[in-house]
Amino acid sequence: MIIGLDVGGTHTDVVLIGDKGLEKQVKVPTDTNDLFNSVLTGINTITADINLQNINRIVLSTTLTTNAIVQKKISPVGMIVSGGPGIHPEYFKTNSHYHPVSGSIDHRGREIQPLDPKEIQQVADQFSAEGIQTAGVIGKFSIRNPDHELQIADILKNSCEKIFLGHQISGRLNFSRRIATTYLNAAVYPIHKDFYVSIQKSLESKGLSLPIRILKGDGGNINFNASIDFPGQTILSGPAASAMGAMAFGAENEDTLILDIGGTTTDMALLIQGAPVLNPVGIELADYHTLIRALDTRSIGLGGDSSVKLNHDGLQIGPERRGAAMAYGGPAPTPTDALIVLGKITDGDREKSVNGFAPMAKKRNQPIDALAEDVFDLACKTILTEAQAFIEHINSKPVYTVHELMEGYRVKPAAIMVLGGPAPYFAEHLQKLTDAQVRVVPKWEVANAIGAALARTTCEVSVFADTERQIVAAPKENYRQRIDKSFDRKDAIDTALALLKQKGIDRGANPDYLETEITQEMEFNMVRGFNTTGKNIRVKAQIKPGLIQGYDHILRKLPAN
Repeated sequence: MIIGLDVGGTHTDVVLIGDKGLEKQVKVPTDTNDLFNSVLTGINTITADINLQNINRIVLSTTLTTNAIVQKKISPVGMIVSGGPGIHPEYFKTNSHYHPVSGSIDHRGREIQPLDPKEIQQVADQFSAEGIQTAGVIGKFSIRNPDHELQIADILKNSCEKIFLGHQISGRLNFSRRIATTYLNAAVYPIHKDFYVSIQKSLESKGLSLPIRILKGDGGNINFNASIDFPGQTILSGPAASAMGAMAFGAENEDTLILDIGGTTTDMALLIQGAPVLNPVGIELADYHTLIRALDTRSIGLGGDSSVKLNHDGLQIGPERRGAAMAYGGPAPTPTDALIVLGKITDGDREKSVNGFAPMAKKRNQPIDALAEDVFDLACKTILTEAQAFIEHINSKPVYTVHELMEGYRVKPAAIMVLGGPAPYFAEHLQKLTDAQVRVVPKWEVANAIGAALARTTCEVSVFADTERQIVAAPKENYRQRIDKSFDRKDAIDTALALLKQKGIDRGANPDYLETEITQEMEFNMVRGFNTTGKNIRVKAQIKPGLIQGYDHILRKLPAN
């Protein structure tokens, strides 16, 4: 059995999946001030009357790190950046504790200017005086030679509790994005660590000792222990869970728009012939442009519990969420209240919803029912407008799925799949506003937790070879070997796939179902004077995201309600 657990802004959804399919599901309120207890309550409820020995693993997805970044509630981070020829690192400043330092490595990994240890020690002393416990260290070409980053880390080790090194976080070039990527990993580390410790302790107290995995933004999952060193990979895991939850039900011969309508936000993703669309560069969040691999998703501040206001421009829904709908004791009217007024949702206190909309109805000089219809219609039209903008954004650049580059492809969704608590109500009205076929994802209320539970373990490896220097290296894997001058692209691919396979197995992948692919291969000659002196080869390989083997047929049998 597998437990899938999705911590959303409003609810924490938990599912138990076994050989027969979905065996139990639980939805509990999320206390954003005490996420640990939200998770523990969900786990306690889902495991009641269950033999714990039959549970094989737990997979989590969460908006914890994403919310912290968006709400600017991240911890202070000390950043040390070593540049070199080109744009000064000051132009890529990420935060107030940001220190460009002397020393540089060139694009081939040769030291151009040594570090100044005294300068680094002064920065370390400043970090100590400012109480900074987490640091990020970036060298412009550290993926070719990490020596400077390692020297800086050695000086910082007595000043900082945790140090993130750029060459270990990403094996890709792009200085500004590498700085932002390292910064965000360091910035969310304290939050992620607290979450990690809380989960571990709660499971130990229940006598549960089993593999815990956490969903990444690209739809794969990693070992929870490994996520401590790469917490940035959990950013956008919530929208990824939605995409994976709907993936099993997407048609293989059409494009599908996925809408996860929650209490706080609506998350959007796209499937092309059943495969999720991938952001090929890296996520962009709160003005940080990163190299963190993720599905191409969009979140808007409009959900069932978004506050409804009436201002000089008319009705406004969201992005603020002040609490639950008024029918359930909340402080402001919401789209959920509109559904209750219209009689589409029958639980809750309808009188409270009516009273909440009464002042607006009076100002608009219209009956309460008519106002509720306008609110719900506006919510659906806003979602479709934002979805069209999302599709146009996807079509404005090369389109990648998790499987391949779709050269010249333009996304034209023929279907819309809706999940989340109010999915059936929204789907019914959305169908009146669009020519696309609108469907509700089976088990829509917990589909994101199902997606988290069944996501495949993924990872990637980047290999660099320099035949002139006779070195092949994969810095993130701590791999570095001597080669002879005959080393070629095929040898680099073989090396990358071998490292990838071992990395996947180490992270818990099933060796019998490893689907690997080469996502990048480049080769260029190095020339001195009129002579070719060697080749520079770069290869990147990955394990494809998807659903784990053996459960997809079970998902297809889930009832539609």
